[in-house]
Amino acid sequence: MSDIIAAVSTAPGRGGIGVVRISGPRLENLLRGIVSRPLAPRRATFADFVDARGLAIDQGIAVYFPAPHSYTGEDVLELHGHGGPVVLQLLLKRCLELGARPAQPGEFTRRAYLNDKIDLAQAESVADLIDASTAEAARSAVRSMQGAFSQRIDELLQGLIELRALVEAALDFPDEDVEFIRQADGAGRLAGLQAKLREVMSASQQGSLLREGLRVVLAGRPNVGKSSLLNRLAGEEIAIVTDIPGTTRDAVRQSVSIEGVPVHIIDTAGLRPATDPVEKLGVARTWAAIEHADLVLLLLDATQGEIAADREIMRDLPAGLPRVAVMNKIDLVPHAPALKQGGGGYTVWLSAKTGEGVEFLRRALLESVGWKQGAEGLFMARERHLHALQLAQQHLEQASREMATLEFLAEELRLSQQALGSITGEFTPDDLLGEIFKRFCIGK
Repeated sequence: MSDIIAAVSTAPGRGGIGVVRISGPRLENLLRGIVSRPLAPRRATFADFVDARGLAIDQGIAVYFPAPHSYTGEDVLELHGHGGPVVLQLLLKRCLELGARPAQPGEFTRRAYLNDKIDLAQAESVADLIDASTAEAARSAVRSMQGAFSQRIDELLQGLIELRALVEAALDFPDEDVEFIRQADGAGRLAGLQAKLREVMSASQQGSLLREGLRVVLAGRPNVGKSSLLNRLAGEEIAIVTDIPGTTRDAVRQSVSIEGVPVHIIDTAGLRPATDPVEKLGVARTWAAIEHADLVLLLLDATQGEIAADREIMRDLPAGLPRVAVMNKIDLVPHAPALKQGGGGYTVWLSAKTGEGVEFLRRALLESVGWKQGAEGLFMARERHLHALQLAQQHLEQASREMATLEFLAEELRLSQQALGSITGEFTPDDLLGEIFKRFCIGK
């Protein structure tokens, strides 16, 4: 990378300060052209930022990071000035006059990755930290950014490399190959790798919930209290509540945080045979929302109990979709708040009107998708990370069935290593890199 890139690194709009970041090889000429005084490496210096005539565009703090001790591994200059859009664009324009070009989304972090300052999982966690919507998600992203996730992956990779070396050595002695593996406890090593991989997968799956959030659909017959429950969970009047069946015609969405997990709740039209064209469209949209949900809260009226219409809805729900049965309106019947598990799911008795039992629902909601309360050491995993871990697990399982056929065993171990290596960037095609970094904000 022989060119120089520049971008405004602070968010659009007005602010107290704004930052223009520049990265590239040999920034000495650009430095002299825009900063009014010499800069000592890695020291904040108050200076004027000047135009081609030497007139001040702005004044602020300049910090120069010579390569390789910088975020990108190249020379980096940061200009911390006032946060007005006009002055920041004037500074950026001056950088372009001095030979820089506008940075692409994520290009600073991509250069950090290509210059071995961070691996690919750490690079992705930078964007995840910026996008974190809860405090726990931010903490998880920081752990990944600092290399906790990558370290666990590297430990697995090192174990795989050692086992592969053992198998390859055994292949060089065909008369003693299987006995050689047995004496070196190849099966025990493989079992240990599988156990470690399961631990990483568990932490990653929970971390994925922090990143992606949980899509929860409130479903049920009209007038069972779906909108009231949405309002109760949100803590404000989001949805209109009336006694008229069919009040909710279109989906109403609201995001809340439960134990640090972002939960995206969708209140939907009541499910019943409809003749009104608008209500029919609402019912169709309800089923479409259910198809894309991670969890369904099926509301029932506790004053009526489970009736035929409820059982019909249950029967039509997608197979395998986690669900929680919610017996609402216990304020109208003699039933205490309760949480029961059985029959493949949870049942909660609560009152959306009074709030009794809602804490039971929050617990059931998270436990239904595998969330463990008080979990520590989670990684901000992405869908591609989970896919790679699952693929590595499949190849290790197949490897355990091939212990007597070393050629097949060696190939399964190689494929497992390749899958894990894709997480940190050891085996990553360029088109995937482009897809990852284009989702970053400009200036990062």
